[in-house]
Amino acid sequence: MKIVVTGTSGQVVTSLVEVAASMPDIDLVTVGRPEFDLADPSSIRQAILGAKPEIVVSAAAYTAVDRAEDEQNLAYAINVDGAATVAETAATLHVPIIHLSTNYVFSGDAPYPYQEEDEAEPKTVYGYTKLRSERAVASINPRHIILRTSWLYSPFGHNFVRTMLRLAAERQAIAVVSDQWGNPTSALDLAVAILLVATHPARHYTGIFHVAGTGEANWSGFARYIFEVSRTHGGPFSEVKEIVSADYRTQAKRPSNSCLSTDKFERAFGWRAPTWQASVNTVVRRIIAADYPGFPPKARGKRKA
Repeated sequence: MKIVVTGTSGQVVTSLVEVAASMPDIDLVTVGRPEFDLADPSSIRQAILGAKPEIVVSAAAYTAVDRAEDEQNLAYAINVDGAATVAETAATLHVPIIHLSTNYVFSGDAPYPYQEEDEAEPKTVYGYTKLRSERAVASINPRHIILRTSWLYSPFGHNFVRTMLRLAAERQAIAVVSDQWGNPTSALDLAVAILLVATHPARHYTGIFHVAGTGEANWSGFARYIFEVSRTHGGPFSEVKEIVSADYRTQAKRPSNSCLSTDKFERAFGWRAPTWQASVNTVVRRIIAADYPGFPPKARGKRKA
């Protein structure tokens, strides 16, 4: 099966390339800039039509949550218009599309994990553009699956796990918010889910599904577990000082509750992600082996808080 994935260097794309490498029946092709640009419709059509895929994974997006508040037109052009062109091109080829979305389509005010049918009420420009992208993709290509996820991390690129380990190598204490909750999700696990959908013999390409790590955490608990694993394997660790969101202001409001129910995906595809702790363990060990080999515990006494 030939799968075209939009993007070349993001966490999800890099994870897809790694996971697909162990699947001999998958021919995975990535398309990215300069040949493929979500802000340039002609480049989108040319790249996808030229690749002749059997399925398209729409992974590339504008994901700078805070910057989107100031770059609304650009975020809209990439996340909505760009995604619409990807979906239109896939429809022209009569092939399905798997489109990635986010927990930011919800307000974050619910006291329970969000289900797919819950009302979407984004409170950020980023969330608004991703919700509009979902609706555009669904209206343009009837053979679609939209996968919402949350709190992505991986051994690759920029993410919370890598940031915490970098800061721990420099500081003895780190302030982390404790009043925002979600499902930490390994991009490697999300890649497994995407390829499962793409190759599932009973797949039905329509609808919205949630895919996220199993179990819930707040950011401070997430950080604390990262450091526990890192310390066990000889990597950097720090004390976590809990703060509330009001003490850590960002341009775009973060949802208090990013938790997603994944029951619908499990019923449809017979798969649930590992516990977030198990996946964090795997990712942290990989990062330590690659970035912090022989990290010296004695250096901690010389660091400034």
